[in-house]
Amino acid sequence: MQHAKQAYTAWQGDEERERLLLEQLPQVRYIARRIHERLPRHVPFEDLVHAGVVGLIDALHKYDSGKHVQFGSYAKFRIRGAILDSLREMDWSPRDLRRKARRMEEANNTLRSQLGRNPTQPELAAELGIDLHGLQILLGEIDGLEVGSLRVQSRQDGKEEDLCEYLPDDPEETPLLICLRSEMKELLTRAIADLPEKERQVLALYYYEELTMKEVGAVMGVGESRVSQIHSMAVVRLRARLAELTAVRGQAACSASAAGAS
Repeated sequence: MQHAKQAYTAWQGDEERERLLLEQLPQVRYIARRIHERLPRHVPFEDLVHAGVVGLIDALHKYDSGKHVQFGSYAKFRIRGAILDSLREMDWSPRDLRRKARRMEEANNTLRSQLGRNPTQPELAAELGIDLHGLQILLGEIDGLEVGSLRVQSRQDGKEEDLCEYLPDDPEETPLLICLRSEMKELLTRAIADLPEKERQVLALYYYEELTMKEVGAVMGVGESRVSQIHSMAVVRLRARLAELTAVRGQAACSASAAGAS
């Protein structure tokens, strides 16, 4: 324990902190650029970079080398989280667009319940009372609302929770967090498996391979706007499916608890 504290103190030296700060600055701009490419043009890129630098500095102060997690991995999520938090504080997106996004989710949920499968885009367009072209335009518009976070309703307290919190390499591990993360990863895997192939491919290239929307389009042979539409549709479906799976699991847990009590 004493050795870990000594290592942490040594790591916290001014020269080492400055070196790591300079080393990670390119990552700040990279993450900010990936998020900015899906936002309206009026959102300043440099504001995202500034928020990311604040997140990086926060990571420098809170990082504990004794947790055996690479600083780059830890800093990446702190930077990204700080940028997303700054966007939420800006409230940059029009309320009307958020209403349309909620309406699309509700329409998707209704059709999925009726059909027993994910609805096609023409079916979803008909449910919304618009044509297919109008749906694709709307998908492109709302894609910026999902700047990287997937939020679902927690079955523990009914509040929204961010799936990004279940990503690996958080140094503040607890047995409960590990259990919750494992459970959410399982649900997320099931939800992704239910997506159409193109939507799975976009998610894999964008989140796992960390390509930009333009690069994803080049790989798939489609335009950047089309990638944005596919991504947006995938997020709508994922959120709906995850809400469904968590509700089912919650009901099963309640039934098991009631049976145990009796």
